[in-house]
Order: sequence, then C-alpha cells, then structure tokens
Amino acid sequence: MKQIYILILLILGFVSCSTDKKHFSFDGRLTNINQGEFYVYALDDASAGLDTVKVEAGRFSYEMPCTKPSILMLVFPNFSEQPIFAEPGKSVDVKGDASHLKELEVTGSKTNELMNKFRQQIANASPPEMERYAAQFIADHPESPVGAYLVTKYFIKTPRANYNKALSLINMLLKAQPEYGYLRLLQGQLKSLAALEKGTLPNFSARDINGKAIDVKALRTAPVAVLYTWATWNYDYNMLNSRLNDSYQRANGQLKVVGFNLDASRSDCRRSLESQSIAWPTVNDQQLFNSPTLQLLGLNTVPDNLVLQRGRIVAHGLSIEQLMKKVDELLPKTAP
Repeated sequence: MKQIYILILLILGFVSCSTDKKHFSFDGRLTNINQGEFYVYALDDASAGLDTVKVEAGRFSYEMPCTKPSILMLVFPNFSEQPIFAEPGKSVDVKGDASHLKELEVTGSKTNELMNKFRQQIANASPPEMERYAAQFIADHPESPVGAYLVTKYFIKTPRANYNKALSLINMLLKAQPEYGYLRLLQGQLKSLAALEKGTLPNFSARDINGKAIDVKALRTAPVAVLYTWATWNYDYNMLNSRLNDSYQRANGQLKVVGFNLDASRSDCRRSLESQSIAWPTVNDQQLFNSPTLQLLGLNTVPDNLVLQRGRIVAHGLSIEQLMKKVDELLPKTAP
C-alpha cells in the first residue's frame, strides 16, 4: 500500500512539473501606482492578440501557456512599453517605479537579466547613443533573444528607422539563431520596407471601425493621399487631426486620408473622431503596434505617416509641420 501511495505522489509530481513546463508567469510590484491595468502582447506572435493585466495596490501577476520562448510587451497606462522575455516553465519578478519605467528590473531568467544590463547602459543616453549601444549589444550577444527586441525597438519601430542597418543586424542574429521564426519574419519585412521607401503603396487589406473595407485603389489613384497613425494617449493627436482636417476640407476631394488609431479601446477612438468631426476612414484593429497592416506599411510609431502622390510614396515619417507643408505643397498642383 505504501508503494502505491509513493507511486501516486510521483505521478502527480510528474504531471505537475509537466504542466508547469508549458506555462510562463510573472509577478510584479510597482511603486507610485495603486490601481489600473496594463496590456500585454507578444511582439513575435501577432496571432496571440492583446491581453489585460490588472493592478491592485501596485501589484500584478500574469500567467500564460508557453511552449517556446517569446517576447512579451507590457504596455503601461502611459502607453510606454517594456519587454519581458518568456520561456516555458519560467517565472520572473518585475520591480520598478511607475514614474521611471525605463529603469524596470526583471529577475528570474538569464535573458531578462541581460535586458536589465542594457536598460542600465542606456539610462542617461541620447537617442543616437542608444542606437550605437543597441548595435554593439547585439554584436556582443548574437545568441540572445534580446537582440530581436533591440533591432525592432531602435532600428525599425522608431521615427529614425534605419531599415538597411536593421537588416544587417538581423542577418547577424540569424547566424546565431537560425531557427528563430521572428527573425525570419523580420528579415522578409525589412526587404519589403526597404523597397517601400520612395516606392509605391503596397497592397493591403483593412476595415475601418465601422466595418467598411479600405479602398486601396482610391488611395493609389488620388492626387494626394495621407496614411497616418494617431492615438488619444499621444499629446500631438488633437493638433494633428485638426490641421489635417483643415487641409482635407479645403482640398475639394483631391486629398484622401486614412487614419490608423492605436488606442486599445475603440470607444476612445470613436469619441475623439466625433468630437473633431473626422469623416475619413479610421482603422483600429486593436493589435496596437503588432498590427500586420502597420508593419507592412512601415508605420512604426505615433505619430507616423506616409504621403502619396498618385500612389507613389513621396514622404514618410514627417513631423506635423513637415506633413502639412508637404500636403500644401502637393495640393495646389491638383486642387483649385
């Protein structure tokens, strides 16, 4: 009887361990925040969608099925993002100050602790310095998943996007991580993005917040078209929408506009559109920066934009002032 009891305990222990090896979890504690919620998504798996993490008394926890390493992105209430590197069977602790999220510390795995070192390295660095540090960090640790995040953050999803440099770094990483599917995906996307610069608008499929398909043909044939990103959590959105709407109203149909809203809630998007009387199509697929459409178009930040002249891309990533100047420069040739 005793032997049977021991056997049952061993079986239960084996099952428990097996189950544990198919999950990943994190527990966190942040100062200077009491209640709220974060969003979490997988940077390297767009199909996983967006999930919510509740914060109570500054504490939060999250568990997910995990059968392979993944890069999770925590999206904080101010919509800044920080990565957590998930591995099957691992559990990590997250600590930090909600007012200094760049100094977040994640312990419990070698990959996350390596990311901590990079955070410390760039704590007081300028954007150009961050790019140099990121490139060197990737060269020093080509075997680490941290590299895939750094390429995405500092060379792709940034107003200072450098697709040729990103592709070079991805190729370096692939030599050390040939089986990492996300790197292969980035490699293919970067080849397309490099061709996109000063090229033609690629074919894409998307629906606006009312379910109507975006007319890509109309964008390609319009005298002038603007595709742009915006979000209510970005302080520039009000001025951007207002000034673009002024040009849109004056253009007598010669200007086509499509907005891509990056709010997690469609209701926030709708309220803003109604308050500003925005009539052009607006897309919100609730995938934030993991949207396949935005990745295809190379719209990697907020605000970001593409300016087209009869389907040909003539500008990308302009500031609000530059965007309005470019639109005004192009419209007089076509609009009365």
